[in-house]
Amino acid sequence: MGSRRFSFLRRSRSALAAGVIVPLAMAVAAAPAAVGAVPAGFTDTVAIGGLSSPTAAAFAPDGRVFVAEKSGLVKVFDNLADPTATVFADLRTPTQDFWDRGLLGLAVDPAFPTRPYVYVSYTLDAEPGGTAPRWGDTCPTPPGATDSGCVVTGRVSQLTMGPGGTAVSEKPLVTGWCQQYPSHSVGALAFGPDGALYAGGGDGASFNFADYGQVGNPCADPPSPAGTNLSPPSAEGGALRSQSPRRAAGQPVLLNGTLLRIDPDTGDGLPGNPFASSTDANARRVIAYGSRNQFRFGFRPGTSELWAGDVGWNTWEEINRVGNAGDAVAENFGWPCFEGTARQAGYDGANLDRCESLYSAGGQSAPYYAYNHNAKVVATDPCPTGGSSISGIAFESGSNYPAEYAGALFFADSSRGCIWAMQTVSGQPSPTKLVPFVTGVSTPVQVLTGPGGDLFYVALGAGELRRVSYAGGTNRPPVAAATATPSSGAAPLTVQFDGTGSTDPDAGDTLSYAWDLDADGAYDDSAAPRPTWTYTTAAAVDAGLRVTDSHGASATTTVRVTVGTPAGLDPVPVIDTPATTLNWSVGQTVPFSGRAVDAQDGELPPSALSWRLAIRHCAANGTCHTHNVQDFPGVAAGSFVAPDHEYPSYLQLTLTATDSTGRTGSKTIDLQPKTVTLNFTSSPSQAMLTVGGTQQRTPFSRTVIAGSVNSISADSPQNLPPLNLKYAFTSWAHGGARTQNVVAPQAGATYQANYRLCWLLQPC
Repeated sequence: MGSRRFSFLRRSRSALAAGVIVPLAMAVAAAPAAVGAVPAGFTDTVAIGGLSSPTAAAFAPDGRVFVAEKSGLVKVFDNLADPTATVFADLRTPTQDFWDRGLLGLAVDPAFPTRPYVYVSYTLDAEPGGTAPRWGDTCPTPPGATDSGCVVTGRVSQLTMGPGGTAVSEKPLVTGWCQQYPSHSVGALAFGPDGALYAGGGDGASFNFADYGQVGNPCADPPSPAGTNLSPPSAEGGALRSQSPRRAAGQPVLLNGTLLRIDPDTGDGLPGNPFASSTDANARRVIAYGSRNQFRFGFRPGTSELWAGDVGWNTWEEINRVGNAGDAVAENFGWPCFEGTARQAGYDGANLDRCESLYSAGGQSAPYYAYNHNAKVVATDPCPTGGSSISGIAFESGSNYPAEYAGALFFADSSRGCIWAMQTVSGQPSPTKLVPFVTGVSTPVQVLTGPGGDLFYVALGAGELRRVSYAGGTNRPPVAAATATPSSGAAPLTVQFDGTGSTDPDAGDTLSYAWDLDADGAYDDSAAPRPTWTYTTAAAVDAGLRVTDSHGASATTTVRVTVGTPAGLDPVPVIDTPATTLNWSVGQTVPFSGRAVDAQDGELPPSALSWRLAIRHCAANGTCHTHNVQDFPGVAAGSFVAPDHEYPSYLQLTLTATDSTGRTGSKTIDLQPKTVTLNFTSSPSQAMLTVGGTQQRTPFSRTVIAGSVNSISADSPQNLPPLNLKYAFTSWAHGGARTQNVVAPQAGATYQANYRLCWLLQPC
C-alpha cells in the first residue's frame, strides 16, 4: 500500500487505489502465509506473536521490547523470551484508528532506562488547534472519509516510564500536520547518530484525485481562507502542502510530506537545520520535504545518511537519500510535482504555479532508487506486481549473515508482501545487486535490526514480530515436536504428553521445556519433557510446547486434545444483510445485520459480534490486496457509507462471533460496486487529457465506480498529431474549468475537450 497508501501504511495509487494504508497505508496484503520464504541457510521464526494489528517495534538497550499497535496501545515485553505483554501506555482515546491512521511510529531513547523515555507518533483525533477525540475511530457522512474528509492532525510525544515499568506521563513534542483524507498520516520515528529525534509524515491528501485543495480547503492553504475551494494555477493545498517550505515569506510551513530533526526533550527544531533562522517553528524543524508518505526511514550505520521509503501514487515507489541529515541543505524530493524521476501527470496537467516553478528552476532531488508498480523488483522473485506500498527500511549491522549481506539495505513492500536486500558495491548499497530476502509475508509494515544483528520485521496481517536468523552462524534454533497419548476420549481424560521428539541442529545444545497445557496462552504448566495432565471438561484443547536451547533460541508447536464430544466447537455467524447481489455506489448508505449461534451458548448477544469493513483493491493482472476501513464492535446491526476508491476494487464485510470460551467463527461476503464508463473525446481528436494521475490521447474510456470523484484536466497548450500543430484549450462541452473534479454519474458520461488552433492573430 500500487495503491495510495497504507500509509500504514499508505498507499501507492496502484496499491490502494493508488497507500497505506500501509503500509500502512496501512495496507493489508491478500492473506499470504504467515511464514515467509527465506534464502537457504536462513530461518524465519516468530519472535513475538498474538499481537493485534502491530505497526512498529523497538528494542531497548536493556533488552526490553516495545511494540505499538495501531489502535493506540504500546506494549512492552521484558525480552524476546517473555510471552506476556504489559500495557506500557494506552493512547486509544487520542488516537484515531481509521483506515491508514493510527499509532504508527515508535522509538526508544538511546540512553534508556537512564533516560526513561519512549517516543510515539500517532494520528491525533483532533482538528488542528482542537482537542481529542473529534471523530472517534470513524468518519461520519457528512463530511465523508473520501468526500470532504475528516480533518485531523498528528502528534509526536515523549512518554516517561515510571517505577512500575509503565508510562506515567505523556509530553507532546510536536502537534502538527493537517490531514484531510484518511491516508498518508504520520510515520516513523528514529534517533540519529547525533542524538536528535527524527520524525516523518505524509501529505494527508486525497488518493483518488489530483488534490490541490479544491474540496473545501479545510487547512486554510494559500491563497484563500478555509472553506474556499482552491483552483489552479495559484492553489497550494492538498498534496501541495508537501511543498510548503517553498511558500512565500510569511505563509505557514506545514509538516506534511516532510522529515523533521528535533530536540527529543522539547520538540524544537535543532540548530544547524536548513531553516533554523526562520520565524516559523515548523520550518525550523524541517530538513527535507516533497514526499508523499515517508512512512519508514532509517540511518545507514556509521554515517549521517538518512534513507527513506516514499509511497507512490500511480507508478513509482521511491527510496530517497538525505546525504547528511544534520547539514543545512533541505532536500526537495519533488512530490506532488514529480513521482519517481518524471513529472506526475495529474499535477503537471493542472499547470500549478508551485509545480511549474519547480519544473523551470529545478532543484528536485531524484530518488536513489525507484521501482515501478507493474514491474518486478527482481526478475526472478515470486512477489506479485500491479500494486506497491514501500513500508520498511533497515540496514544490516553486526549480524552473522553471509558476507554478501554486509551493509545491505533491506526494504519491504506491504502490498507485495516481500522484503528485498540491496547489497553493496564498494561499500554502498547498489540497485545493481538486488535479491529477494523474505517473500510471502503477511503485510510487512516495518523492518529493523535487533539482538544479534538479525533482521526483524513487523507482520501486521499475522499479528507478529518475526525474526530472520542465519542457520550458518553460531547457533540455530531448535525444532519443537509434541505428541499426546491419548489425544481424545471421554472426560475426565488423563493425557501423557511427550516433547522428547524435539531436536536441535547444533551438536551439544541442550533443550528446556515449557508447556501450556490448559491453552491459556502462558507456558507455565510444566517444565518436564513428558508431563501428564487431566482434563475434566468436554472441549478441544490446543496444548502448546515451547523448547529453548542453551543459547536462548526457542521454537513452539501445538498438539490438539479432544475431550468428550464437544458439539460445534466454533460459533457460526450468519450475515442477513446486505445481500451479496448488492451493487453499491460511492456515498450509498449500506445497512448490515447478522447473528450467530453457538452449540454451547446458544444465540450469541450483540456484544459477542464484531464487524469489519475492508476494501479489496485489485490490479489489472488480477492480484489484490486489502485495506481495512473500519471496525464495528459489539453490534448486531448498523450501516456504513460506501467509500470512494479507484476501480477495480470491491468491499468485503466480515462478521466475527466470539463465544464464552473465546472461540471464534467468521463469515465474509464480497460486495461488488456498480461501475460506469466515462468516455473522453476532444475536438480535434488526439488531444492529451489527464484523468486522475495518468495521461492519455483521445478517444479513450475509463471504467470507474458510480459516484466516484475523478479529477480531469485538458492539457494546454499542446501539439496535436498528425501535423504537430499547436492548440489551446477553449472549453469542456459540459462546462467548467480546464482542470476540475467530476462525479461519475449513475449511467456514465462523455466528456469532450474543445481546442482551437494557435496562430499569429490568436497565439496560445
